[in-house]
Amino acid sequence: MSSGRFSPSSRARLTTHDLGRFSRSTLFDRIGRALCDAGCLPRKELYESWEVARRARRLFRGGRVVDVAGGHGLLAHVMLLLDDTSGSAVVVDPARPSSAEAIHDTLVQAWPRLKGRVSYDTGDVGSFAFRKDDVVVSCHACGALTDRIIDAAAAARVRMAILPCCHDVDTCDAGDLTGWMDAALAIDAVRVMRLRERGYRVRTQVIPAGITPKNRLILAAI
Repeated sequence: MSSGRFSPSSRARLTTHDLGRFSRSTLFDRIGRALCDAGCLPRKELYESWEVARRARRLFRGGRVVDVAGGHGLLAHVMLLLDDTSGSAVVVDPARPSSAEAIHDTLVQAWPRLKGRVSYDTGDVGSFAFRKDDVVVSCHACGALTDRIIDAAAAARVRMAILPCCHDVDTCDAGDLTGWMDAALAIDAVRVMRLRERGYRVRTQVIPAGITPKNRLILAAI
């Protein structure tokens, strides 16, 4: 998906100058071309969202998609494109970027079937009304926000695919494991153990480190 100095971890925006990088007929390249036309998405968000979504969809089919701390909502859109049996998606984020509408409109133009299927909720995840068939996804919610998302999803007993970020030992529980492993890994290990204690079946995976060093993915379902 990348070559030369075109780094998938770059925060540079995708623009029409990058169209040649997405010349194939694959779904990923089609999404890439659409986002190049939009001209407002950091490159790394495309790669992160794609890698999280395709792994989530290998396990979790159907259901409403709930993209928490979703920002532009790209992950929600990609989840719908990968599995059209999900009728709708909600992006839950109190700080919706001004460019989110442009990205949504660009993707709807390329895939008209997305029209009317993605909504935005600027409330807090703790008060969000989950449904039993939901699939909660979150890509790089910072620090303890990851734990709040996991706790809210687990309280509703729904499926989840979470890519944590910004592990903070002052606000996240490392479970007294830092004598054996680095703090970030310890925090994620505790998250997995707590999900198991709540009856979840958990799978741990990684997305390519060349996209982000914060690449541990937690997939969990009852």
